[in-house]
Amino acid sequence: MDLQTLWFILITVLFTGFFFLEGFDYGVGILLPFMSKDDLERRTVINTIGPFWDANEVWLITAGGAMFAAFPEWYATLFSGFYVALLLMLAALIFRGVAFEFRSKHDNPAWRNFWDWSIFFGSAIPAVLWGVALSNFIRGVPIDESMNYAGGFFNLLNPYALLCGITSFFIFTLHGAVFLTLKTTGTLHAKAMGFAKIIWGPATLLSFLFMIYTSTETDLYQHLGINPGVIPVFSVLALLSVIFMLKKNASGWAFAMTGAAIAFSTITIFTGLYPRVLVSSLKPEWSLTIYNASSSSYTLGIMSIIALIFVPIVLIYQGWSYWIFRSRVTKDSELEY
Repeated sequence: MDLQTLWFILITVLFTGFFFLEGFDYGVGILLPFMSKDDLERRTVINTIGPFWDANEVWLITAGGAMFAAFPEWYATLFSGFYVALLLMLAALIFRGVAFEFRSKHDNPAWRNFWDWSIFFGSAIPAVLWGVALSNFIRGVPIDESMNYAGGFFNLLNPYALLCGITSFFIFTLHGAVFLTLKTTGTLHAKAMGFAKIIWGPATLLSFLFMIYTSTETDLYQHLGINPGVIPVFSVLALLSVIFMLKKNASGWAFAMTGAAIAFSTITIFTGLYPRVLVSSLKPEWSLTIYNASSSSYTLGIMSIIALIFVPIVLIYQGWSYWIFRSRVTKDSELEY
């Protein structure tokens, strides 16, 4: 395995971890205004992700940093071509972070309601835009022979990408609802379970529509071959199994299955891309690959040593934090947010 492939795999792992972890706190943020009108219950909902949301976003920063260092041409073309979408996403994430910190600084109901809806939009906008971005990776965007993006913002908002954006919105919301069934008790637990059962239907339907549309809009299935491997199959089976887990009140297994569906779907998209990183819709030979977009072998070698040392440390620390805050959050808990 060459270093370019190694770093493509590592970036895939980072994005997979990001969507798995950030996916559920996007989902919780989306559900927040609908879980209750009672302020104490809303605070309880926010505190289910309070110890995790900012650490989850570190996965995105790490993935972006790895992309910049390992594949600078990919980073440059992506951030120039998707500039408006990424700026909108960044603004939403900043506003979301501010909302978490400011919401409980004042007792005024209008003040808290404003920040609750800020958390909603700060979660919903990235949830949609990540689907739009990933679908354009595999569908293709106008990239010229100089590796420059030759389109505009509205090139990204094609029907296929919008369908993927809506699908990712519902999948993340389902993931968040199932997470809430793990972290809450009483009426909040019952509401979360009800939302999860309702959202599962449209999330599953949209996922199958996206799979069908993918066969006409991209070369993903041709790239994977007649036998796509177990990962895409497991993605479908995991999503289908969620409703059965919910009906049995097996929230832990349901959360594992929504997470598996997200992880396997992400891996499937990146596997279908390889060795490309951005497909050119103008000419296939103008697509960015792990070879024409990569840094030097010396740079990749140094980065590999650094990653080997620090990635396990970060994983151990984050795993420890999840273990420490594993308990359910109740109205009687000490609420930070």
